[in-house]
Amino acid sequence: MAVPVEGMRTRGLNLRNNQDVALSILVIGVLMVLIFPIPPLAVDLLLTLNISISVVVLLATIYLQRPVEFAVFPSLLLLLTLFRLSLNVASTRLILAQGDAGDVIDAFGTFVTAGNLFVGVVIFCILVIIQFVVITRGATRISEVAARFTLDAMPGKQMGVDSDLNAGLITEQQARKRRHDIEREADFYGAMDGATKFVRGDAIAGIIITVINIVVGLTIGIAMRGMSLADAAQLYTTLTIGDGLVSQVPSLIVSIAAGLIVTRSVSDENLGQDLGTQLTRYPRALAVAAGMLAVFGLVPGLPTIPFMAVALFLAYLAYVARQVGIQAEADRIVQEAEESASRREEKPARTEDLLSIDTLKIELGYGLITLADTAHGGDLLSRIQIIRQQMATKMGFIVPVIRIVDNMRLKPNQYTVKLRESPIASYELMPDHFLAMNPGLVEEEIEGYATKEPAFGLQAVWVARHNRDKAERLGYTIVEPSAVLATHLTEIIYAHADELLTREDVQTLVTHLKESAPTVVDELLPGILTYGELQQILHHLLRERVSIRNLETIMEVLCSYGTRTKDAEILSEYVRHALAREICATHVDEDGILRVVTVAPKLEQEILDAINKAETGDYIPVSPERVEAISEACATAIQPLLLAGQEPVVLTSAPVRRYFRRIVERRIPKILILSYNEVDPAVHLESSGQVGV
Repeated sequence: MAVPVEGMRTRGLNLRNNQDVALSILVIGVLMVLIFPIPPLAVDLLLTLNISISVVVLLATIYLQRPVEFAVFPSLLLLLTLFRLSLNVASTRLILAQGDAGDVIDAFGTFVTAGNLFVGVVIFCILVIIQFVVITRGATRISEVAARFTLDAMPGKQMGVDSDLNAGLITEQQARKRRHDIEREADFYGAMDGATKFVRGDAIAGIIITVINIVVGLTIGIAMRGMSLADAAQLYTTLTIGDGLVSQVPSLIVSIAAGLIVTRSVSDENLGQDLGTQLTRYPRALAVAAGMLAVFGLVPGLPTIPFMAVALFLAYLAYVARQVGIQAEADRIVQEAEESASRREEKPARTEDLLSIDTLKIELGYGLITLADTAHGGDLLSRIQIIRQQMATKMGFIVPVIRIVDNMRLKPNQYTVKLRESPIASYELMPDHFLAMNPGLVEEEIEGYATKEPAFGLQAVWVARHNRDKAERLGYTIVEPSAVLATHLTEIIYAHADELLTREDVQTLVTHLKESAPTVVDELLPGILTYGELQQILHHLLRERVSIRNLETIMEVLCSYGTRTKDAEILSEYVRHALAREICATHVDEDGILRVVTVAPKLEQEILDAINKAETGDYIPVSPERVEAISEACATAIQPLLLAGQEPVVLTSAPVRRYFRRIVERRIPKILILSYNEVDPAVHLESSGQVGV
């Protein structure tokens, strides 16, 4: 038994390896049919084979996921067209020569005409119109458009492959494969654009052959065979219609296959699965359609049974689709939960990964997760992106990427902001409420939960969503929970901006500046200052909320004064003098007036006399009681500005400014202290009091 099995394998292998020979024989056979007459039995077999091949091609297109998978279709279309035309020639030869074209053609003609020639002619004309006007014309147009757009998009796709390759996202082998796929796609649609013309020509040829068969058949039957007009018409019209149907039906099937291929988009499933999934994706649409048909079935005069039957069927589909959707959503939630749990339990690939920390991180309780979920309308991510853009514009440095994670140990509505894994702020939101703040003009209180706004410590009330309109009518300022978190985060970034700016960030800023001002960069670094010393100066500026966006001016000042001293505080003061216009512009009111309180001359002299200089830097040996007294006097002096809704600004002399800030910054951390050298001459000063003890 081993030998025959091996022989069968060998023969099968030889047949597979000689497919090109088999195709050549088939093509030659088709050409032979055009020339040599064949018997009716052979015509029957070939016509049956033609119909079968057309059906197989149509079914193959249904199971495609990508049109390029059937790249041989344009050539196959040409061969099938040639095959049908050869059969038309063979059947025409039999009809006109013998008056008998075989059982298949006779059966088609007799069955369709049903004893009535006019019915057969009408049916044949309808099929021709459907193929020629509707399917063939539409497929041809779609092929032209698809070929044009595919060829136009080809350079962009090639550039995308080159970009991914240069970025290291794909390997050279993957790039070659993607380029090959792009070329195959362009070649396929280009070939389909031309191949659809064969289908159109095939339809026209079928019409012409049919007319010739009827006219010439009637002539032969009457003139040569002596038949009556009625008998000749009955015979030749029936055979001609049968011949046309046998040819047009496979042609129509192949035309439909061509239309399906050129209209097929790339998918992970076949056409049947895509249709079933996408048509039942929206159960409400099916339910509405079912209701509409049910109404039609109840209208007097319309048939009740057909409308009600289809309505019940659509209602059943809607129910099944809804159940499938609910199950799919439940499966998705379970899968996401399992993936989240597996990520938590997953051990790091390396022990060194445990050493990395996030610069800024927001931890959310599970009740606040929806704030960061865009699928549920959360806008926290977009707000954070806006904050990073605003900080770059106002303060002149890029805030590191802020990571958002969930923390089940927190209260459900609590969030915590961490700076390098150390908590620096925390607050508890009410996500189903709005925060209402009194701008100072509201007299009537509103029902809600009293709280303090986290960014500035202002008194506020959490009001229910249905009371929002009422709160706005009363004059309250309404803030969404995500906006509360975003505002709090903004103030945190302002307060800790100096801690966020690393040496790497400084080098990035300098590298960017070097593109437009290389001279000042080369002069300052590393000849006059190091990156670390420049970082300290920028820290001093950011600590007092002075923007470093004008880095070129800052570095020019440091070039001028950096050769005299390396003291970061002193150099920062020189920089502040140069940035007087920018500093004042952010604090003047709409009338161009800077409202300040000044420091009494005696207090300034007292501070100057207390300064001690040491190798490690200057310091002020002031007793805690004296520090408390000065801070209390400063808080009292700026109180009128706070009550008027203005930013508290203290004005002092340049030598005293930084020492006075050291004294009061612990008690009043957000106070703005300027020196006379930092006031723009174009700004009008208005003093509201004096700090004196």
